[in-house]
Amino acid sequence: MADSDVLATAFEAHRDHLRAVAYRLLGSLTDAEDAVQDTWLRLTGADSSEIDNLGAWLTTVVARVCLNMLRSRRRHQEDPVGDDWPLAAPAGPAVGGTRPLGDPEDEAVLADSVGLALLVVLEMLSPAERLAFVLHDLFAMPFAEVAEVLGRSVESTRQLASRARRRVRGASSEDRAADLARQREVASAFLAAARGGDLAALVALLDTDVTLTADAAAAPSGRSIVLQGADAVSRGAILASSRAGESELALVDGTVGVLFAPGGELQVVLGFTINSDRRIAAIDVVADPDRLRRLRLTPLGG
Repeated sequence: MADSDVLATAFEAHRDHLRAVAYRLLGSLTDAEDAVQDTWLRLTGADSSEIDNLGAWLTTVVARVCLNMLRSRRRHQEDPVGDDWPLAAPAGPAVGGTRPLGDPEDEAVLADSVGLALLVVLEMLSPAERLAFVLHDLFAMPFAEVAEVLGRSVESTRQLASRARRRVRGASSEDRAADLARQREVASAFLAAARGGDLAALVALLDTDVTLTADAAAAPSGRSIVLQGADAVSRGAILASSRAGESELALVDGTVGVLFAPGGELQVVLGFTINSDRRIAAIDVVADPDRLRRLRLTPLGG
């Protein structure tokens, strides 16, 4: 496998598998693609003549890359003023430092194949638990190999997977799946009403005391803001209807929200808090590039 073309061909044969592993570990197609690319770079810098089983070697490397990314997330885990509405200004160039999104269709297919409830539950696990569960339970990697990735004993790795398995079984219940379906229904109705400029429908979807907060990057004034009450928030949403047409539903850190990414460049994310009455009780608008980079997003289409 010394020839670069042969190596590239061999790598491509494993790309889909590597992306699937990385996606289930990271919950983001964009991050998964980054992990796969990093794995390719590491392969090109390795002595391929010493690799006996390329598939196993690549899986181990992409798992280690993902583990580092998960740990980095853990390490990086405004007072509002003003009275204007974020997103009301016409869509402009992408905010500097934001990242392009993966193909929304691919993201939606992957999300559906994994299951929204499982993706959310996996976010609750520690990086080590997540890796042990995904590699062993979802991809049948032997515990000895998983232990090598984690730098732990086989017995310790078994315990991690067992603990993760219990949490997954306990949390990925029908109730959690139903809750996500409820969130998706409400968020979808909000997006449709905003696109159609339907003020009455928006008011009906909002809690009377709904609060909208937005960081400074989201507002035309350049100041973080807060809006209170269904009337103010719904009228603001009407002003932003032009952007609603280019927005889509997404899983945002485990709950259903909306993202605005014209041309595939992420600019704004709306996170919703939906109460038991199926009304939106709070909206968090994020446009600051640093905050956007820390979000875990899975576009759902719609």
